[in-house]
Amino acid sequence: MADRGTARAPEPVIGDSAQLRNVVLVGAGGAGKTTLVESLALAAGALTRAGNVPDGTTVSDYEEIEHHQQRSVQLAVIPVHWRGTRINLLDTPGYADFAGELAAGLRAAEAAVLVVSAADPIGLPTIALWRACRAAGLPTAIALTHLNAAHVRLDDTLAACQDAFGEGHPDTVLPLHLPVLRDGRPVGSLELLTGRRYGEPGDPPGAEQARGHLVEAIAGEDDTLLERYVAGEELDPGSLAEALRREFLQGTLHPVLTTAPPSDPAGGPAGAAELLDLITETFPTPLERADELPPCDPEAPAAVQVVHTGEDPYVGRLSLVRVFSGTLRPDTALQLAGHPDERVTTLGTPFGKQQHPVPLGLPGDLVCLARLGAARTGDALYADGYADAAIEPWPQPEALLPTAVEAHSKADEDRLAQSLAKLTAQDPALRVEQNPDTHQLVLWCTGEAHQAVVLDRLVTRFGVHVDTVPYQVALRETFAGTASGHGRHVKQSGGHGQFAICDLTVEPLPGGGFEFVDKVVGGAVPRNFVPSVEKGVRAQLAHGVLAGYPLVDVRVTLTDGKAHSVDSSDAAFQTAGSLALREAAAHGSIRLLEPVDEVRVLLPDEYQGAILSDLSARRGHVLGTEPGGPGLSLVRAEVPELELTRYPVELRSLSHGTGHFTRSYVRHELMPAALAAEYAHAS
Repeated sequence: MADRGTARAPEPVIGDSAQLRNVVLVGAGGAGKTTLVESLALAAGALTRAGNVPDGTTVSDYEEIEHHQQRSVQLAVIPVHWRGTRINLLDTPGYADFAGELAAGLRAAEAAVLVVSAADPIGLPTIALWRACRAAGLPTAIALTHLNAAHVRLDDTLAACQDAFGEGHPDTVLPLHLPVLRDGRPVGSLELLTGRRYGEPGDPPGAEQARGHLVEAIAGEDDTLLERYVAGEELDPGSLAEALRREFLQGTLHPVLTTAPPSDPAGGPAGAAELLDLITETFPTPLERADELPPCDPEAPAAVQVVHTGEDPYVGRLSLVRVFSGTLRPDTALQLAGHPDERVTTLGTPFGKQQHPVPLGLPGDLVCLARLGAARTGDALYADGYADAAIEPWPQPEALLPTAVEAHSKADEDRLAQSLAKLTAQDPALRVEQNPDTHQLVLWCTGEAHQAVVLDRLVTRFGVHVDTVPYQVALRETFAGTASGHGRHVKQSGGHGQFAICDLTVEPLPGGGFEFVDKVVGGAVPRNFVPSVEKGVRAQLAHGVLAGYPLVDVRVTLTDGKAHSVDSSDAAFQTAGSLALREAAAHGSIRLLEPVDEVRVLLPDEYQGAILSDLSARRGHVLGTEPGGPGLSLVRAEVPELELTRYPVELRSLSHGTGHFTRSYVRHELMPAALAAEYAHAS
């Protein structure tokens, strides 16, 4: 769409939660979610054709990086009004890196529309999104896009949807409308249950047969309707519509609709009015939410959850909250556990990146609150008197791609920590770590696209520039065998000198950490200086003896030494202990240890062979495989951490975006000698 349009003034505030619908649109990248959202907004009059949004951006994709990457990277809310109902359309990213934004949309909605491109095969990423909607308990309809692409046949696309989403019951996925086509593109439609017509008139081929299948499927789930249908009675549209809604809310029927963007500047989007009518008449209200979150009661104390956090250059932090219970008004005091009260100042209705002031937020609504200082995305806040803090955060994708960064300048360094704190409040999928072993500042992201967004936001939102540097894995050193060392620290420089001599024996202690043993006899090293030797040894352990990595898993025994009545000191014996350990290392064999993680990979069965081969190529040891769900396998393996640095990206490539993994540290173990030599030389 070249002409994106501009937003109209907001409609009046609704007065009842029954007039609300919260609908999340999900779909793989390129399926056309954002175009569909704009078509719905245009059809409902929320967008006009009076102007253009600059640079081809959209009401949903308004960050600069979204324009450059040509993909959504965050949740966006576009409210529209249709036949006395406000519909909050939640546009979610389709790319796997932003699964946290998808999860937020699923939490905030009562129903979902899965957007499927008729021009592309239904891939595993789309099936994974379908399963996510089902796992969230959301009734789900299907919207087909790109029907005007060459070689697209509606019958084939419907059959593919039934195969992919019918879960063995194809009659649960059926068209509710059939398109009227002109020159291969939709210009209108016929609703099968009521005969309602949209757009240009026409009789789609196969309409009578498709209506029969739909009526049979609806009647088959209702004993009363089934009895009437079997008796040959013509079922009235009202009864069928009620039964359709009942089955949709129960998740036993998934209506399919066809959509298309406006075909010319004077025309309207095909399928938009049909979908808006379906949402208004069939989708659940917040009063009908099926999960165990707080009841939708306007008189109860307020209970809200932050579903998205943004940054406004003028007002600072903006929190999009879902009101689950109670009524939000200016001056409502909200409590976040362990923090002072947050007081609501102004309320706004979101429209992409814009906010329009509103006087209150009803249960079920989505509103923007400014300057919630402590609340992060996923946090729940409660008004005084709310007894049961029952809103849990939704699961976040695990950030497993490390990116080590350094401030570009001193000015950037001064602002970096504060900026990262704001980013993690906005994006709970981002994890920031100051690695205690390597001392690197590491940003853990969900993938390369997420990484690019985080680095871009540091610059565009906070003016902070960073340089990426190679990520370092926390290696260790250890002794491969027993060795002895002699530490002599004797200096005379006028006045008191420095005198300390000690002899140490070092032996490997696999998995045992560090032990210090005193076997000195005859007072060769005075008792008060034995701790000094140990302190010097520990200091050298921290710095390593071969490549600068910490030395671990050794037993160090102090066997002998000498002291001077005047010149010996704590500092002298610390130095002697350090020197003795270094000499033992020079005489002995030092090996490098690398961290090993247990990896659990969940993936479709068809990719199991490729994943097992890849894990073996990464020096992994496969522990076993087991079923991970319908059509899924769970592979367990132990893999050196050095081989996992890019694994999130490479697993996504191998599994076509459908594989997921978790990792947990198990132990350090000996690195192969050839590889260890490379790392020792590099250091």
